[in-house]
Amino acid sequence: MNKFSFPLRAIVLTAAALAAAGHALADDFLDAAKKRVTVATAPADKWDGPTTGPKAAAGKTIVYVAGDLKNGGHLGTSQGVEEAGKVIGWTVRVIDGQGSVSGRTAALNQALALKPAGIVVGGFDTSEQKVAFEAATKAGIPLVGWHSGEQPGPNPAAGLFANVTTLPADVSETAASWVVADSGGKAGVVIFTDSQYAIALFKARAMEAVIKKCGGCTVLSFEDSPISESSTRMPQLTTSLLQRFGDKWTHSLAINDLYFDFMGPTLQAGGKKGDGAPKAVSAGDGSEAAYQRIRTKRYQAGTVPEPLNMQGWQLVDELNRAMAKVAWSGYSPKVHLVTPENVGKDGGPKNIFDPDNGYRDHYKAIWGK
Repeated sequence: MNKFSFPLRAIVLTAAALAAAGHALADDFLDAAKKRVTVATAPADKWDGPTTGPKAAAGKTIVYVAGDLKNGGHLGTSQGVEEAGKVIGWTVRVIDGQGSVSGRTAALNQALALKPAGIVVGGFDTSEQKVAFEAATKAGIPLVGWHSGEQPGPNPAAGLFANVTTLPADVSETAASWVVADSGGKAGVVIFTDSQYAIALFKARAMEAVIKKCGGCTVLSFEDSPISESSTRMPQLTTSLLQRFGDKWTHSLAINDLYFDFMGPTLQAGGKKGDGAPKAVSAGDGSEAAYQRIRTKRYQAGTVPEPLNMQGWQLVDELNRAMAKVAWSGYSPKVHLVTPENVGKDGGPKNIFDPDNGYRDHYKAIWGK
């Protein structure tokens, strides 16, 4: 027998074993992605939020300062704050930061000049408005944020009583898991983000990490593009990506639906079908336009929406807790994934994610309304 026969055979067997192990790991990763999608697409019909808290503070005036009311998330939460404000008996002012640093600074300064009982900041990066946040703290005005950081809850260093959001890592991993599952573990992905927002970059990197863990998937490009300039940037950027990657580009992931508002016409002109590749999924926020695209299967396959109206009610509840000088509620809503298969449920007929879990009645009971 050749003296090399045994070692060579051992090497072949070892290589085969490694290949088998690799396939098993890939199958396990794909199965885990499918399970996450199944859980995230289930009905959101059970209340898991607070059931106790302070009664309503009487006759307060609060201000909602939106980062950009053209952003569906900022608009949706502002509407929820207004709705909840009427129920709790408060006056609500809404000021638009108009999608720029200077606009947000002016809006916050205007809010501070009103000397309200509390301020909600919608979609602000805390470091960007450090001076205004410090001014609010010195004036004794509690601040509650929506998407004002990477994690829910208090941020004393930034002057935030509480930040209201789903867990950004869960949102991002759910969106990316759908891509893995839909592609059978073979996706070619372009990721869109806006690095001027810490939470946007965090979510994008979390999506990127999932795709990179998928052995048969590829991150084709990581695109950092200002979300406020999507209407002017996305058509040309989409054309460029089609030229660079062609059919290798099977899926798109973005930190917000707004990027996909302006991709469809360019994809259609490039011969791409509305329900075909590249399939687009957003890790927030579930705009009405996104719901309509998903419903009609026109250049968006899914979104991981925030329960924007419900979060508006939570923002009011958190401010009420701040005024009563008690701890925040500790509530972070569970992640939900909307696809063509479940788009008509959980508020879907209204083109928003509005959970049928009785949240209005629960908050009314807490406030004594």
